[in-house]
Amino acid sequence: MRRSGERTARWRTSRACHRWSGAAALWGAAALVVPVVPAVAAPAPSVRAGDVAGADAAVPALVRGIRDPVRAGGSAADAARAHLAEKESRYRIAHPYRDLEPVGTTAAGHSEVVRLRQKHRGVEVLGGQYVVRMEDEGGRRVVTGASGKYFTGLTVGTEPGIDARTAVERAVEAVEDQLGPWRPAPGSTAEGPGDEGVLTGESRGLVVLPRGPGVLTHHVTVRGSAPGSGVPVLREVYVETRSGFPLLQYSGVKSFLTPERGTAQGSSPAGGRRASARQSGEKGSGVKLDGRTVELQVEKDEARKAYVLRDRTRAGAGSGRNVIATWDARGLEWYQVNGVWPPGIREFASPVAAFGQEATDAGAVDAHWAAAKVHDYYRNVHGRDSLDGHGTAVDSLVGVGTHEPYANAFWDGAKMVYGGGDKEYRPFSAALDVVGHDMTYAVVDSSANLVYAGQSGALEEAVADYFGGAVKADTYGIPMDSPDSGLVGEALCRTKGPRACAVRDMNDGRSTSRSFVGVGTATDNGGVHLNSTVFSGALWDIRKDLDRTLADRIVYTALTQYLTPLDGFTGGRDAVLAAARDLKVTDAQLRSVERAFTAHGIVPGWEMALGVDSDVLLPGVNTGRDYYSTEVGAGGGWWVAARSNEDGSEPYTVWAGRLDGTGTPKRISPNDGRYHVAPVTDGRTVVWKVDHGRSSDIMVRPLAGGPVRKLYNSGHFLGRVHSLNVEGNVVAFSVGQRRGGRRLVHMRLDDPTPVVVGPLPWARYAWTTAPSLRDGRISFADFHRSPTGWRWDTEVVDTATGRRTRMQQPDAPSDIAVTAITGRYVYWLAEHDRDSGMTAVRRADPDGTGTVDISPGTGQDALRGIALTATDDAVTVAARTPDDRVRNETLGKLWQLSPDGSRRGRVSCDRGEQFSPAAAGGRRVVWVDATTGSTDLVTRGRPAGACG
Repeated sequence: MRRSGERTARWRTSRACHRWSGAAALWGAAALVVPVVPAVAAPAPSVRAGDVAGADAAVPALVRGIRDPVRAGGSAADAARAHLAEKESRYRIAHPYRDLEPVGTTAAGHSEVVRLRQKHRGVEVLGGQYVVRMEDEGGRRVVTGASGKYFTGLTVGTEPGIDARTAVERAVEAVEDQLGPWRPAPGSTAEGPGDEGVLTGESRGLVVLPRGPGVLTHHVTVRGSAPGSGVPVLREVYVETRSGFPLLQYSGVKSFLTPERGTAQGSSPAGGRRASARQSGEKGSGVKLDGRTVELQVEKDEARKAYVLRDRTRAGAGSGRNVIATWDARGLEWYQVNGVWPPGIREFASPVAAFGQEATDAGAVDAHWAAAKVHDYYRNVHGRDSLDGHGTAVDSLVGVGTHEPYANAFWDGAKMVYGGGDKEYRPFSAALDVVGHDMTYAVVDSSANLVYAGQSGALEEAVADYFGGAVKADTYGIPMDSPDSGLVGEALCRTKGPRACAVRDMNDGRSTSRSFVGVGTATDNGGVHLNSTVFSGALWDIRKDLDRTLADRIVYTALTQYLTPLDGFTGGRDAVLAAARDLKVTDAQLRSVERAFTAHGIVPGWEMALGVDSDVLLPGVNTGRDYYSTEVGAGGGWWVAARSNEDGSEPYTVWAGRLDGTGTPKRISPNDGRYHVAPVTDGRTVVWKVDHGRSSDIMVRPLAGGPVRKLYNSGHFLGRVHSLNVEGNVVAFSVGQRRGGRRLVHMRLDDPTPVVVGPLPWARYAWTTAPSLRDGRISFADFHRSPTGWRWDTEVVDTATGRRTRMQQPDAPSDIAVTAITGRYVYWLAEHDRDSGMTAVRRADPDGTGTVDISPGTGQDALRGIALTATDDAVTVAARTPDDRVRNETLGKLWQLSPDGSRRGRVSCDRGEQFSPAAAGGRRVVWVDATTGSTDLVTRGRPAGACG
């Protein structure tokens, strides 16, 4: 069996900027009902096919063109549910009072918009939301339309099999599996993590994922700092309640840049932080980072005997509503302000009303001025009462990042946080569109609440870019026909010009047919930034073609009155068109809106046009969408992979099929309610694992058929199994716990007595891991103490004799987490710079001599390798290229090298992400490909070579 080793460290991303078809039906002569919603678009819904939803529903996605009087009185929510109950034949919602929970009502003039969240037997349904729109007509309510997603096929029980505490443990483990566990740095003598690598989980209650009849999960929020790097982490994890298997994981970070910089849903600032009652508003001034002097609304704080960046001009007498304040966070790191209000923090102050260079350099002047601009845009253009629609205060923290420069900005659910920048980037409040972008997250949170992953996350990024750009264009008088009008973040750089600095361009002309990039959720949350300009480009074209204010009102109406959490690009298009009709645009204007979406490829069924340059062996490998849970194997002319059923509601089972595509795939594992994953095969035997709690079972079955046998149980003390391999009578794997090291273990199929390769007693952070098996020999990575501190080496152990051979190395790598062994050589990925993640592809003879790099670890040809698999004829690496910008060209692709490195080329030219390669003999590889928006198991008869 030959399958890739997988690095336990996550893909490293740049700091450059950064979440239905169905039968049409007519329900009643007066109502225009457009397509019935089958929950989420297939085959590429807003997160990924099968990740969240897959259930059919009989509820119309959009009802408009009605004026139905509401007979019930009471609140707007009561009236909305009464209407749905009265018109059950139209909406097919049997129990709206029981199953729809009010989450918010927005009133503007004579209109009311009620959002209702779906419950299944009292449990929240992820993304299930229905919206009812009403108007006041002579003192009575009239319903003008309704839309959203309501899942009618849910039958799952709501009694969990595991408790919340166990779910929290599993969620934290799942995040750590993806980010990589803490290990001492090579050369150090550290015995354990300090402030870095501390992750905690918080149970958020039960949630039903709307897949088929539904999947009951514990929703857990995991936050803290990433092991090794200390980067702040916020992950939303959904753990299946019978098995404890983590089904879905995505980042909750909503930051301007692509990397996860950590934001949590925080509480409001502590009461009383507005200082003394003896204060008065005055006009001050300051110099922005672009050199412009601007007027600032400030206050004289008598208690501090200073002027502070506090603006109450929009607040009522004695009210804290609509207050805009800018706070001095210099000296604090991002994790100290992440989701909490830092104790002792105060508003930025100056002895005089004209704020000086200190405020300029910290980004305080820009933040205070820009926050007022964005606040007033939403108030004046859309009549919105601050970001949440209810007069919330706008608090901005500036200057974050002291010991390590912080070049990013984020909204944490309660406040804005701006990094102080670095040698290239100014403080992130320097760009008005960045401020508008991140403040728009708050508007989205309190309206559509889009799930920040996949298409729905890309839709949120697109809307944020659009409104950030709108504020900037109107404030600075930028012509919409300027080729630079759609640049995003172009004012951030100290040395680069606008176009070189900009992180996105809404005028880039991208479309679904030419530019949509399919990726796993571990990369950019499923492409939230990568794919955002497909949709924002269409919105920006609408703003070019129509009156600016009319275009803004159309997009805002779509966001606040039509979009629901799981909407993707097609749902977004429908929402914008419906909003345009509501605003009574002319036929010519409506055609202009339609043309904008068509030009960007956003048309019904656009996902069906996406294709691959390879042969699909098993479509919809829906076991997690990331590098760590979607593992496949190949050997002896066969492939093996784990998958769920079509709607994603069943636990995973193991399937096998022929590499030549003949015959019908067959299920190898039982469908017994457990999650059977990570299979491998040598063409005769299939081996896989079943995780439960902190331990794993290793299961085995002959490919030709026969009983399933449990070969091994790791036990609670040893931890869970990783990196399975099988060849002939030998099985090899690693096993380890979260806060301990991993150990290489091998055993025989006819004698399952485990043989542990590693120091005994086990040193807590020592590792013997990343095994690869060939001819009874196992290559592995060895992390061990040396006289100079912790060190990585590559070794080979002979399973027959136990003899270990260490490979010679010309240096001391900072990481070796992937190995591969063939009949001729041993290969591994040697990382030397943890920050860049660049890896050399290193080769040695099995006796440890003749070590050479067949691909360099530095320079233009270096790769950021994460997976490695090899045969006697070729070495295949799943890797990124060194460009810091996250775009299709730098995503995970498969590169194949000859054993001596003289031949190098791509396995596939597919536009999306490619991961989990497994060598299948010769130069053939099977892998998981995300190009189509679904993750499919594919192969090619021959490598693609050069990709132009």
